[in-house]
Amino acid sequence: MKKISQVLNWLSSLKIAILLLLLIAISCAVGTFIPQQEPDQFYYDNFNKDPFLGLINGNILILFEFNHVYTSYWFLILLTWLGLALAVCSFRRQLPILKSALNWIDYKSPLQIAKLSVAQTIKTNDPSKSLEKLSINLKKQGWNVRETDGRIAARKGVIGRLGPILIHLGLILLMIGATYGSLNGKTVERFIAPGRSIDLLNNNEEKVLTIKLLKFQIERDPQGRTEQYRSIVKVIEPNGNNEEKEISVNSPLRYKGLTLYQAEWSLAAITIQIGNSPKLQIPIKSIRELGEQTWGTIIPTQKDGEGQILLTVSSELGPVTIYDNDGTRLTSLSINKEAKVKNTLIKIINVIPSSGLLLKRDPGVPFVYTSFAIILLGGSLSIISTKKIWLLHEKEQSIIYIGGLSNRNLSGLSKELPKFISFLNN
Repeated sequence: MKKISQVLNWLSSLKIAILLLLLIAISCAVGTFIPQQEPDQFYYDNFNKDPFLGLINGNILILFEFNHVYTSYWFLILLTWLGLALAVCSFRRQLPILKSALNWIDYKSPLQIAKLSVAQTIKTNDPSKSLEKLSINLKKQGWNVRETDGRIAARKGVIGRLGPILIHLGLILLMIGATYGSLNGKTVERFIAPGRSIDLLNNNEEKVLTIKLLKFQIERDPQGRTEQYRSIVKVIEPNGNNEEKEISVNSPLRYKGLTLYQAEWSLAAITIQIGNSPKLQIPIKSIRELGEQTWGTIIPTQKDGEGQILLTVSSELGPVTIYDNDGTRLTSLSINKEAKVKNTLIKIINVIPSSGLLLKRDPGVPFVYTSFAIILLGGSLSIISTKKIWLLHEKEQSIIYIGGLSNRNLSGLSKELPKFISFLNN
């Protein structure tokens, strides 16, 4: 039993809790600097040549699961350890403190009161009447009063002792929710053009939800810089239920545990006509070598596949720049404009943008939000100071002894006692 008690004391010590919090904070910082949930080859390519902190290469990074810090075995151990420490601290320290605050203590001798943090004596001609007036005054000011044979015990703010317990409970629930969400949550990011959709499948590969993009709009300032992007999406369930809503940056859609964010934008395709051909919708892809926001594709100008040209564009508003296969710039066409390129008439009909949608399903969110509410409540209650006052009178000397203590704001309590005394003189 002694060894178990020593282990529990060690687990619930403040030093261990601070050390765990420090390690968790460092781990979160590492998870911020190192990209998470990327393919293994990404870490070999980027960290074998340039190790993280000059020490951690791709092999070490994957071995110790730095590529998914928040679901790694060692990070989960740290969270479990901290949760256990908080639980032990609550059961071994905070609960006994709350129980002690709820118990009435009856001081029967003046010596006991004199030893309290704040103590005074009052000389009065009628101690019994003075105690009665004090009792009534305390009750009016919200004190909980208990009278016993010429003695008074009063307390106020006992609910403040519940604050630390609620904070510990909230932190434990927060870690449970965050861990549960990390292990069971899903994140999907897709670029889709208007009219296209994304099917969400469950673990049995059954379709549970369809997200269809109805319309996508990019808002730009007079200089052509992107200010906002908006998508009108329809959420369709297999049973036929659906919901249509506009989402934008900082204004997501929340639907039955799923959160749909407007994350980014891109360009999906160029609609063109080559000679007398019908309208052709040609997919385009990002060309990083030509710029951060440059998309393009290579097409032939002849039916036999000859006369290849490169079409590039950086905005859905155009223009489309056309290059020869040797890199020579041939021309630049605005939307609904046409020109002869290598003896072939080419017309740009439009440029189709695509919406970058980020779908997150985090089953731990209800736990996290509940934990925040509990922590806020516990923090608010912790501000309340618990105060206790005891009064008794000595019949022979006609003296009332008054004393008290407080877990915080002792100076405030010491200023309250003279008010009780001045009340008796009125």
